[in-house]
Amino acid sequence: MKNPLLQLFDTAPFSEIKPEHFLPAIKNGISIAKKEVDAIVTNPEPASFLNTIEVLDYCGELLDRVTSVFFNLNSAETNDEIQKIAQEASPLLSEYSNDIALNLDLFNRIESVYKQKDVLNLNAEQSRLLEKRYKSFSRNGANLPDDKKEILRAIDKELSTLSLKFGENILAETNKFEMLLTEESDLSGLPEGAKEAAKAMAEAKDKKGWLITLDYPSYIPFITYADNRELRKKLALAFGSKGFNKDSLDNQDIVLKIATLRHQRALLLGYASHADYVLEERMAEAPDRVFSFLNEILEKAKPAAENEFKQLENFAKELDGIDVLQKWDGAYYSEKLKQKLFDLDDEKLKPYFKLENVIDGVFTVANKLFGLQFEETKDIDTYHEEVKTYNVTNWEGNFVALFYADFHPRPGKRNGAWMTSYKSQMRKNGDNIRPHVSIVCNFTKPTPSKPSLLTFNEVTTLFHEFGHALHGMLADTTYPGLSGTSVYWDFVELPSQILENWCYEQEALELFAKHYETGEVIPIELIEKIKESATFMEGMATLRQLSFGLLDMSWHAKDPSVVKNVKEHEKETFAATSLYPDVEENCMSTAFSHIFQGGYSAGYYSYKWAEVLDADAFEYFKENGIFNKEIATKFKDHVLSKGGTENPMVLYKRFRGQEPKPEALLKRAGLLK
Repeated sequence: MKNPLLQLFDTAPFSEIKPEHFLPAIKNGISIAKKEVDAIVTNPEPASFLNTIEVLDYCGELLDRVTSVFFNLNSAETNDEIQKIAQEASPLLSEYSNDIALNLDLFNRIESVYKQKDVLNLNAEQSRLLEKRYKSFSRNGANLPDDKKEILRAIDKELSTLSLKFGENILAETNKFEMLLTEESDLSGLPEGAKEAAKAMAEAKDKKGWLITLDYPSYIPFITYADNRELRKKLALAFGSKGFNKDSLDNQDIVLKIATLRHQRALLLGYASHADYVLEERMAEAPDRVFSFLNEILEKAKPAAENEFKQLENFAKELDGIDVLQKWDGAYYSEKLKQKLFDLDDEKLKPYFKLENVIDGVFTVANKLFGLQFEETKDIDTYHEEVKTYNVTNWEGNFVALFYADFHPRPGKRNGAWMTSYKSQMRKNGDNIRPHVSIVCNFTKPTPSKPSLLTFNEVTTLFHEFGHALHGMLADTTYPGLSGTSVYWDFVELPSQILENWCYEQEALELFAKHYETGEVIPIELIEKIKESATFMEGMATLRQLSFGLLDMSWHAKDPSVVKNVKEHEKETFAATSLYPDVEENCMSTAFSHIFQGGYSAGYYSYKWAEVLDADAFEYFKENGIFNKEIATKFKDHVLSKGGTENPMVLYKRFRGQEPKPEALLKRAGLLK
């Protein structure tokens, strides 16, 4: 069978792809991209914006398309063969990136255009692309002498391999752990749906009883509802010790190596630390500003968090005589206390959140705000039978995007939820090429007697990822390098986090929150309880997020070579934010995929940063109506469609009329008295 990835394809030809196609296709894509770059370098004409900067941004389209398919499969539908290919492909791609970034002749052409920028009469998007391209070279070693360029190449190659290995170890740890329960009494407290799911999982593996795993839809209900404290402890220890078991899947050395190599790389490029390097291209700009941002919120949140923790301790002691509240008790007693205070739990809410209804809901919200229509199509090739595909059109009936959605956990799929793109939006040869966008989640599966009923947390996750998807789908820029989510990292979470707000509003909930059996719309008293309970334990939740941001900065804002022990370093870092006693067997860093495998290194603070933006932005909607067309259009025109074409603060102010204020977030979180 011929390799379907050797020429540019429109939609990804998943059913025709075999694993052995990927490596030749990646090598072919690299070869074509290099020829495209060579053509720029050998062009006898003087360097101009059009023949250098613009042409460069369109280079490597086939390679981008192939690698986006490959790396999403490595996250959503992986196996040993694909993981092995990833280990081979990553160094090749790293080498290719360096070949481009360290190409002195290419940089000389870019630099000559950059020096003329003030007289070139460029529009805002062209100026931004020129700035971005010049910086991407100067920030990645184009000005280094040859010997240092070789060191940089070696570092980048090793980093790409190490981060892959980190992720593979976590996936293997997640898949390896199984807790088979044979006594029904061990399931005491668990909702019926969670029991059914555990039984179905055991049956799928030819086992008798109930199987609990570290996948979120299995782990979260057990840690939240199971009455058996010892089993909760066993599960929590397994979850918290991923990559920290001093065996072949241990990530401690990998963490130290990644952090040290990133620091060495930053020094080589003339920066004080990896965080200094990263933040130069962020809204936050510098480590000091991130620390002061995190510490300012910590100061406001810590008293509230300590009061909440005391309340939780007293409640657990009163209820069950628990003397010392441990990490495996937190979710359990929080849920019990929440039920007592608000008479609300996920089991009351889940019947109103059938997956199909929530999907319709998020589509309806997108329609009311941005005039989008979603029509499911069976004609698009997918990598798994569970993946759904939709044609997206606007109110005029014009094609906007192709949307893929993959909702349930599988053995070859990593935990969590994410958005990705298979094809970028761009304008080329007079055509506005529309994007192909995908979201991947791990939601509760249907059982023999029930459809997929989502927890409220899963509902907000779906809206969150769909917000990212809208950022990709509504992109309307000229250049692929500035399109969709190609924005500063601490701005990318604004479209996702703002959309979560609609999940708490009666006007939105009544569109889709309908009982899966009776069709009854969610009662107003439940909506009021959702809103009331939204700030429940918010101080503790905020402290937790801040602790992750501070841990990230502790690895990346100073020289990590002084760290000899990952766990000790982590304990010191968590001292200001910890409420529970430390668990010796557990370690966060060794499974902190966001910063050691994903792209969040020196960027985890951006979740909180974007919360300030989203709370401030949603306040604008609330003042004028949550489906206000005029404001929605402003958000689409100045944020969603603009990608990275201008400085994000400029775009935000154009939408909002002012800079964001943290008061909106603190008020929403109940932390402003």
